[in-house]
Amino acid sequence: MDRNTEILRELERLYFGAKPALLYKTPYELLVAVILSAQCTDERVNKVTEVLFQEHNTPESMLALSQEELEKYIFSCGFYRNKAAHILSASRDIIQKFGGQVPDRLEELQSLAGVGRKTANVVYAVAFGGDAIAVDTHVFRVANRTGLAVGKTPEKVEEGLMKVIPKEKWSQAHHWLIWHGRKVCHSQKPDCAHCTLAPWCPSAFKIGK
Repeated sequence: MDRNTEILRELERLYFGAKPALLYKTPYELLVAVILSAQCTDERVNKVTEVLFQEHNTPESMLALSQEELEKYIFSCGFYRNKAAHILSASRDIIQKFGGQVPDRLEELQSLAGVGRKTANVVYAVAFGGDAIAVDTHVFRVANRTGLAVGKTPEKVEEGLMKVIPKEKWSQAHHWLIWHGRKVCHSQKPDCAHCTLAPWCPSAFKIGK
């Protein structure tokens, strides 16, 4: 059995059934939460959306806010000006192009103004059960360190992961990699001493010393 297969088997054993940490009730709420989660913890996003979604959890109700009003809600998530603009732009497209419903096709999700590839992949996989791998900072880091997929851009890493992971497990593996990045393979100092991937990981004990 090759190294990649061993790593994937161990990740599945460790994180089987892992789910997103973001709290949401509808595809639209998930879309907004994922936009807010860029360079922000899911815990912080959940605190912000708990308040925001009480009155503004549909495209129509979100557009009742001005950009400045939305910025006040999401200020603590960081990059609040850009995130507010993206949320409002996506909300307009959802109403104008898709009758107020978040589209369930990947290409249509990617067509929404303010929605990047990662966000579209997450919503497609999590909200609609599609096969996709969203490459966030955790996935990017763990994929490169373990050698599952080596690349200098999220797009290259996504392409690499799609080659080594069976398609029916793409969306699941996305969560395995995220949780491993959060719990073990930390950015500055990975916990290689307690990482059960270490026997197959080419980066084990070489980072963060």
